[in-house]
Amino acid sequence: MNWYIEVLKKYAVFSGRARRTEYWIFFLFNFIIAFALGFIEGLVKGPGVLGALYSLAVLIPSVAVGVRRLHDTNRSGWWLLISLIPLIGAIVLIVFTVQDSQPDENPYGPNPKMAA
Repeated sequence: MNWYIEVLKKYAVFSGRARRTEYWIFFLFNFIIAFALGFIEGLVKGPGVLGALYSLAVLIPSVAVGVRRLHDTNRSGWWLLISLIPLIGAIVLIVFTVQDSQPDENPYGPNPKMAA
């Protein structure tokens, strides 16, 4: 839960680096919350407003943590746009985000593993 809150604290920070743990825990919590909101709205036959509002609220932090994660693998944040290519783009982005950090400092900052 601390990783999720830490990403929300860095709401629009696109500089620096993010560890795999930070990225994937945020992804997991987003998935669980979106699933729960969808389930609740399905029970009450709602129009999906809660899910849409939540998605809108976490859009910027999601992009920011994705950019920082790519920085951690020594890639530009612009690589996030590859996800716009159907199927192949998502696969490439998953491969990039599961890779280990650059061991030392890179142009985007110091290794967050060493700072912790």
